[in-house]
Amino acid sequence: MASIGVGLLSLAQLGCQPISANKGRITVASAGKISSLDPAQASTVNTIQLLSALGDPLYSLDQRGELIPKLAAAPPIVSPDGLTVTIPLRRDVLFHDGTRFDAEAMAFSLRRFLEIGTLSYVVGGRISSVDVAAVDRLVLRLSRPSTSLEGLLTSVNLTPVSPTAYSQYRDGFLHNSFVGTGPYQLSDFNEHQQRLEPFEGYWGEPPANKGLDLITLSNSTALYGALRSGEVDVLLSPSIDEDQRHALHEKAQQGQLREAIGPATEIGYITLLSNVAPLNDARLRQALALSLNRQEISERVSYGLRRPLRSLVPPSLPGTHGSSWPAHDPKSARALLNDAGFCAGEPLRIPLTFRSNVPADKLLALTWQAQVKRDLKSCLVLELDGVESTTIYRQLGEGSFKAVMLDWRGSYPDPEAYLTPLLSCSSSRGDVCLEGEAAISGSFWTTKGLQKTLTRSDLLQGPERHRELQRLEEMTAAGAAYIPVWLEAPRAWSQPSLERPRFDGSGHLILSQLRTLP
Repeated sequence: MASIGVGLLSLAQLGCQPISANKGRITVASAGKISSLDPAQASTVNTIQLLSALGDPLYSLDQRGELIPKLAAAPPIVSPDGLTVTIPLRRDVLFHDGTRFDAEAMAFSLRRFLEIGTLSYVVGGRISSVDVAAVDRLVLRLSRPSTSLEGLLTSVNLTPVSPTAYSQYRDGFLHNSFVGTGPYQLSDFNEHQQRLEPFEGYWGEPPANKGLDLITLSNSTALYGALRSGEVDVLLSPSIDEDQRHALHEKAQQGQLREAIGPATEIGYITLLSNVAPLNDARLRQALALSLNRQEISERVSYGLRRPLRSLVPPSLPGTHGSSWPAHDPKSARALLNDAGFCAGEPLRIPLTFRSNVPADKLLALTWQAQVKRDLKSCLVLELDGVESTTIYRQLGEGSFKAVMLDWRGSYPDPEAYLTPLLSCSSSRGDVCLEGEAAISGSFWTTKGLQKTLTRSDLLQGPERHRELQRLEEMTAAGAAYIPVWLEAPRAWSQPSLERPRFDGSGHLILSQLRTLP
């Protein structure tokens, strides 16, 4: 494909040098910069996507959701009491710096994550110690049995790093480099551009291309134009304007592009501040939930590409039921607002914060605001406020936002990875969470029995677990501190000269399988 020109990068105002594409190399574009490559703190979709090409997890999921050993040599062996997990490891794996991968290297990486990892919800206190039983045998001691542990072992955040390269970073982050075991090694890095070369010593199937140039642009129009003009080979969907996303979908339907759709693992939702007035009144939170017409929002904002969602967990995951939250019901919303003393004079005014740099957020906010004005006039007013996403994330746990739009994709495909980051609470007073993920998430909401039910659900299997998960969602829906809105599947578009891209079962684009047609 043609190389990226100076004009495109100038449009993005990156100020970096043009990419020099060689024959057989593939250029992949997406939105948003990458500020750190350390898996102990990686949280953005872009960073996780990049790390999935530079490193390997112990296990991965195929498109059917089946557990596939990667750096592990076989499925995990769980003791009868569920507290000891033994993982056989491959013996033919090298890190990019030539260091041999073994149980000591895996233990180094896991202990490092447990010590400094900023994403505490990923492990959730389940792993109490990491032991080495043999050069090719790792043993995890658990604080409690965990049904979701297998899913956890597919998390990119737990991908191993070279003990040699990270010897000076046992208790600190390495932001601008990554030395793992994956099919590519990093040859150049800055926030907006990364160059990946095939790793000649890779243990598995080698990449189907001669290397990758990954670029990130902040301007949706620049991304769209770059794909349409042929300046990039592949475009990932996050942060593309909805009109342009729809246009690319239509062009793929017409055969002008190739489109790939991954598993729908990202939820869009609204967090309500439940510990201070006015939304400490559950009736008002419930009224807000009832005022939302998801179907109309899906059609008006995304042309139906984002599916309406009435659950905090993607319906495709085992044990989910998909409809715990009430459907649109403005009559019941009006009754609740009237009962709380509104509608007869001054309406309830709620500031609704949306991420100003996420195109779909503003459209969602405007559509919901119009619905409320139409259905609940004199009862409820939504006052919109756009704030840049990094500011929102920084201030969320400070209780800065009465109502705020967010999205979430679990770090592994299990209900635990969605419910724990929003609901877990280690210290509470009544229905207010004082410490825990529920406070960090900005809702500060909990209720009697919720934490016990959350913990118990991860001890069970099969129908028993499914019943507990349903109970959890029903409790959370009644509390109405979160309002699920829609479900999004990741998409990628490529030039017709490439084979259709593919996603794995965790929703990562398989970069090593990108290839040009003969």
